[in-house]
Amino acid sequence: MIIRTSLAAITLASFILLTGLASVAHADPPANSLAKDAGLHFQRGVALFNEADYRAALVEFRRAYDIAPKTAVLYNIGQTYYQLQNYAAALVMLQRYVTESPANAPHRSDVQQTIDILRTRVGNLAITTNVPGCEISIDDELVGKTPLTEPVLVSIGRRKVVVTHDGRSDEVRQVDVAAGDTVKLSIVMADPNGGVSAPVPTGDPERGADWVTRGWIATGVLGAGWITTGILAYTASRDLQAARRKFPASASDLNSAATRVTRFSVAADVLGIATAITGGITLKLTLSQTRTHEAHIALAPNGIQLAGSFQ
Repeated sequence: MIIRTSLAAITLASFILLTGLASVAHADPPANSLAKDAGLHFQRGVALFNEADYRAALVEFRRAYDIAPKTAVLYNIGQTYYQLQNYAAALVMLQRYVTESPANAPHRSDVQQTIDILRTRVGNLAITTNVPGCEISIDDELVGKTPLTEPVLVSIGRRKVVVTHDGRSDEVRQVDVAAGDTVKLSIVMADPNGGVSAPVPTGDPERGADWVTRGWIATGVLGAGWITTGILAYTASRDLQAARRKFPASASDLNSAATRVTRFSVAADVLGIATAITGGITLKLTLSQTRTHEAHIALAPNGIQLAGSFQ
């Protein structure tokens, strides 16, 4: 039913477009060649659409629109995308048709019904990368470079996402998108020097700053505990040495002092490691949140690399 309606509508759109092109040709003779060329591409598109060669029809319709941007062509492009099951592109084109066409345009009510259907067949992909300037392609079509200003409208189903950047290996993801979803996809591009650049934090900046504050508080608490247990371990060690110098030495005193030394030493080691890890993570988050300093942390074979520039 949809295909039959589309065939009739596209044939009508063909007549409207060609009529409009003819009037333009009479008014502006130098444009006659372009108008004729656009009309030929449009006619080929209609013929190919009627033969169900939708991909070829899409090429012809888009070429016709490039030459002579008529709203009738937007309608045909949208219907062709619909038949190709590219619901996101069809929705965009038909919404443009409704916006740009006059109120008395043909099959306007039918288009609105189609738009309502298409809105139930699209979702969004919110894509972020750890380095700016990455080219994002979805289903082999370039949609832009990171950072993207807003999520990308996509058709429901499994989508192929390819991320490319000069000097880095391409990253490919297969993502399932359901109707109404906004799927968040964070891509980490490999460092060409052999490390992995730290991903850029996403989400609410205030929440990120809150985590930075908590991280530094936790680092301070762990550091204080590390120092305290270190002092206690040192004190217990001196007590053990004093107990050993006593004669005769009490076995129970020696065992008690040795146990205290071991307990406080282990606690100091654990707290020291925890302090270093928490401090390192918090430092990375702090640098990532900074807007006036450009810095990157990378994990390399010989350890952590920190590089940046002060602006």
